[in-house]
Amino acid sequence: MRVRRLLAAAFTTAALMATLPGTTASGAPPGTRDEPHRPQIHFSPERNWMNDPNGLVWYQGEWHLFYQYNPEGAQWGNMSWGHAVSRDLFHWEELPVAIPYSADEHVFSGSIVVDERNTSGFGRPGAPAMVAVYTSAYPATGIQAQSLAYSTDRGRTWTRYAGNPVLDLGSREFRDPKVFWDADAGYWVMAIVLATEHKVRFYRSDDLRSWTHLSDFGPANAVGGVWEVPDLFELPVDGDPNRTKWVLVVNLNPGAVAGGSGAQYFVGDWDGTTFTADNVVTGDPAPPTGTLLADFEDGYAGWTVENDPALGPGPFGAAPYPGTVPGQQRVSGFQGRALVNSFLGFDAPKGRLVSPEFTLRQDYLNLLVGGGAHPHLPDTTTAFVPEDAEPVLDFEFPDGRTYEQAGWTATGGLRNRAPVVGPARSERGHVGDKLLTTFFEADTTTGTLTSPAFTIGRNHLSVLVGAGGHLGTDTPRTVVELLVDGEVVRTGTGNFSGFVNWRSWDVTEFRGRSAQLRVVDEHTGGWGHLLVDHLIATDAPVLPRSVETAVNLVVDGEVVRTATGKDSERLDWVAWDVRDLAGRRAHLEINDFNSGGWGHILVDHVMAGDRPATSELERYDWVDHGKDYYAAVSYHGVPGGKRILIGWMNNWQYAGNVPTSPWRGAMALPREFGLSTIDGAVRLVQRPAAQVRGLRGDGTAFTLRDATLGPGVTDLPPAADGDVLEIEAEFELRDADRFGLHVRGGGDERTVVGYDVAARRLFVDRTRSGRVDVGPLFPGVHSGPLTVEGNRVRMTIYVDRSSVEVFGGAGQTTITDQVFPAASSDQTRLFAEGGQVVVRSLTVRPLRSVWR
Repeated sequence: MRVRRLLAAAFTTAALMATLPGTTASGAPPGTRDEPHRPQIHFSPERNWMNDPNGLVWYQGEWHLFYQYNPEGAQWGNMSWGHAVSRDLFHWEELPVAIPYSADEHVFSGSIVVDERNTSGFGRPGAPAMVAVYTSAYPATGIQAQSLAYSTDRGRTWTRYAGNPVLDLGSREFRDPKVFWDADAGYWVMAIVLATEHKVRFYRSDDLRSWTHLSDFGPANAVGGVWEVPDLFELPVDGDPNRTKWVLVVNLNPGAVAGGSGAQYFVGDWDGTTFTADNVVTGDPAPPTGTLLADFEDGYAGWTVENDPALGPGPFGAAPYPGTVPGQQRVSGFQGRALVNSFLGFDAPKGRLVSPEFTLRQDYLNLLVGGGAHPHLPDTTTAFVPEDAEPVLDFEFPDGRTYEQAGWTATGGLRNRAPVVGPARSERGHVGDKLLTTFFEADTTTGTLTSPAFTIGRNHLSVLVGAGGHLGTDTPRTVVELLVDGEVVRTGTGNFSGFVNWRSWDVTEFRGRSAQLRVVDEHTGGWGHLLVDHLIATDAPVLPRSVETAVNLVVDGEVVRTATGKDSERLDWVAWDVRDLAGRRAHLEINDFNSGGWGHILVDHVMAGDRPATSELERYDWVDHGKDYYAAVSYHGVPGGKRILIGWMNNWQYAGNVPTSPWRGAMALPREFGLSTIDGAVRLVQRPAAQVRGLRGDGTAFTLRDATLGPGVTDLPPAADGDVLEIEAEFELRDADRFGLHVRGGGDERTVVGYDVAARRLFVDRTRSGRVDVGPLFPGVHSGPLTVEGNRVRMTIYVDRSSVEVFGGAGQTTITDQVFPAASSDQTRLFAEGGQVVVRSLTVRPLRSVWR
C-alpha cells in the first residue's frame, strides 16, 4: 500500500470558539432557550442553519450528533459539520464546529466509525481513532468525492487526511457515504448514492482509504427525486436473533409520499456483496373501478378550453395529447393513448380547461395527476393587472439610462445600474419589457435603490416582487420598503422564485402624503437578489396572481377539492373523498397559470367510485408518512446492538422559510427501529428511544378511561393542556367516521391527530396549526395506513413547541409534522365525527424541557 503523508494540523477548540459567541459550559448561551417555537425536547442548535444528521456514533458513554451546519447564518450554505454530545440522547452539549468548510471544500453528509482494529493507522494500540467518511463538495468544479478526517480525542478535534479524496468518480451527484464493519465478510462496507441515477452503490475497504466497487442497488420504488443519505443495517425479525433481515433506508427529495422530502425503506438480504430487496414493487397500480367521467381518448368531449391570448398559443391545444410532447421528459402513468398535457409550447403558455357539470353520486372522485407542484391557493386572481390600476412607477427607461439619471438614489453595488430587459412576460410575470433586478455579479452585489418622491392618492399600493425572500430577522435582507417622510411604514419581500407577484399594502392612513419606494439588497447567499416591477395605486387590495398548476373540483363557484403534481412527469392517482358533497352539482377546472419551472400539469382518467384509488407512492414502504422527516440515519456502536436513528425534522420545500430565529432546523426524536411481521410481511416498526421516559414531568398525569364520545369536540380539564406533552391514547371503534385529538389548540388554531375509519388511515391535519404561511406546500393533511387491531386504535403523540410526532399502533405508522402555533395555543381536546367512539384509555403527561 502506498504510504501518504497525513495532514498535521488539527482543528482546535480554541480556534473555533468564535463560531459560538457567548457560549456557556453547557454549550448554549443563557436566554436563548425559550424563543418562540424553540423545541423543548428535540435537538436544535443554539443558532444558525442545520440540516442532515451526520456521523452518528456512540463512543465511551457519549452519543455524538454531527450535522450539516452553516456557522455563518440561518440559511443553507457554507456546509460544515456541527457537533453536539449527550449522555442520554436528549440533553445535548453543543460543541465547536467539528469539520469546517473552506473556500476549496464544503463538507457534505457522511458517517463516523470507531476504528477498533486500527485498520486505517490513524489511531494507536488501545486508543482507536474515530474516523469520519464524508463527501467533499468542491465549489470550483461541482465535483463530489469522498474524504476522511479522524479524531483521537473523543471527537473534540479533527484532522483531515492528507490523501483526500479517497474515492472520486468525477461526479457531481455522488454523496452521503454510510460506512460499517461487516463482521461476516471481514471488511468495511460503504453505502453511497449516485443521486440522480437512483442507485445505492456499495464499496469495500480493508483500511478505510482504498475502496473497491462491490455492487449497485436500484433504481427501485420511489424515484421522483434524487436519492440521498443511504443506510444499511441488520435487524432481528419479531425479536428473534436467529431470524434476521437487512434494512436499506434511502432518503428521497422530492417525490416522497407526503410531498417533498422523505425516507423510504427496503427489507431484504445482504450477502457481503449485494443487497437484494423483498419489497420492490413492479408494474402500475390497477385502475379503480367506478364510473368513468373522462378518459380524454376522444378529444375534450364537451370541455371548454380557455387560453390567455396575450401569451401566445394555449397550453392544452385543440385536443388531448398522445403522451410526451417533443422536448419534454418522458410522460408515464397515464391510461390509454392520450391525456391532458399542458406542456404544449413548453412551460410558458397559460390556460384553463373546464369540464361539463356533473352530479356527485359516489363517495370518491379518483383521477390521475402529474406535472408541476404548484398548488391552488385561495384569495388569488387570474387577472394580470387590475383594470382600475393607476401606474405610479415603472422601469421602462430608455436604453442605457441609469436609475440616478431617472431621479433614483443608489448606493453600494447598485450605483450606475439600469433596468434590464426581462425574458418573456409569461416567464417572469413583469409588466412591459423591463424590470428592476439586483442580480449583478451573481448574488454578490448589495446596495439600495430609492425612488423619486410620489404622492399617495389612493387607498392601496401594490408592487410586483420576486426572487429573494429574506426579511432580515436573522439574515441580511432582500426587501422592498415604502417610505413616508423617510420612515419605513410598509415592507415586502420576494418568494424565492424568479416569478414576480403582487405585494399589496393598505396605505389609507397615508393618503395625500409624499412617499418613496426603496429596494434593499443586503444578501450575498442563495436568492440574494430582488426582482421588482410596476408600482400601482388602486382603491381595493390587489390579490396575488395564481401560479397554480392544479386540478380543482368546483361547487357553487368555490374550490372544494384540489390536487397538483409532484414536479414529476409520472401521473399518480389522487382520491378525493366527496361524501359530504353527495348530490351536489360540480365541475372540474384544470388550471395552468405557471410559466416557471415545472409550469405545466398532466391529468387523465377521471372516475367516480365507491373506494379511493391507491396512489403509486402508497404502494411503497415509508419510514414516516409526515411532511418533516428526512435524512434519517442510524447510530454506529450502540450498546446491546439496538438500532437508533435520528432524522432531520424539516422539508426542502420550505426549510429556509420556517419562522424560527436565531436558529433554523431541528432533529426528530431519536427512534429505535425494529422489524415485525404484519399482515404476513416483514415491516419496519419504530418507537421513541427509551430515554424519552426520563423527560416525564413531576406533575400528575391526566388520565381518562372508558369514556364514550359522541359527535363533536370534547373539552378536557386544564391538566391535559400543554405545549410539551406525551399523549398515549387507545380508542375502541363504534360508529364514528373519524376520531382523535386536537393538540396545540386555541382560538381558531388546532392540530388534528386522528383516525379515518373508512380509509383505515392515521392522519395529522395542520391546515389550522398557526403559522401555515411558511410556503404554499406547507398546509395540508398527511396520513398513513394503520390496520385496526382487535377493534382498537392506539396512538402515542409527542407534542413540542413546533412539532407533532405520532406513533400509530405498535409503531408501524409514524407521522412527523412541524407546526407553528401561537404560544397561547396549548389546549388538548378529543373529537369524534359521524357517530360515537370509546376512549378506553388516555394519558397526557407533561414533559420537562431539555434546556432546564
